[in-house]
Amino acid sequence: MKEIITLFIVAIALSMDTFSLSLGIGTGNLSKKKMFIFSIIVGIMHFMMPLIGNFVGGKIISIFTINSNFLLAIILIYLAVTMLIELVKKEEKNLNLKIWNMILFAIGVSIDSFSTGIGLQAITNNMFIAVMIFSLTSFCFTYIGLLIGKYANSLLGIYATIFGALLLIIIGILYLLK
Repeated sequence: MKEIITLFIVAIALSMDTFSLSLGIGTGNLSKKKMFIFSIIVGIMHFMMPLIGNFVGGKIISIFTINSNFLLAIILIYLAVTMLIELVKKEEKNLNLKIWNMILFAIGVSIDSFSTGIGLQAITNNMFIAVMIFSLTSFCFTYIGLLIGKYANSLLGIYATIFGALLLIIIGILYLLK
């Protein structure tokens, strides 16, 4: 039981950045279908990355230096600029978030799951349970963040979209400075 509680705490910690960033993206007024697909992609990445980290992480880290903060910052700033461009281009306030953008975002927010996977053997021997907990938690946090962002957008309109984009840019810059 202690192992499951520990895994849920780790899953929540891994999902907090996803939640906060989903708030900003949710202001782009995504359709329910895109919100669901987006959340699934993030969940899948939080399933795959710890497994990859567990099996090949040590070898990859010794070969390549991966700066996850820089990668995430670039992705966040790119998404924010995309939101602002879409806002200027269209009167319709729907963010045209393509599958490629969703995958990039999911990779960026699941890099920490990769590094967690490297040391996951110290917490549990049951990788499948661990990655399922990580995946489901990140799916839920992403979807809830998108819903809250969408609700804020319906209340505040264009200001919520601008605020969401600025929030992503600020968070991206903070990741660059880490």
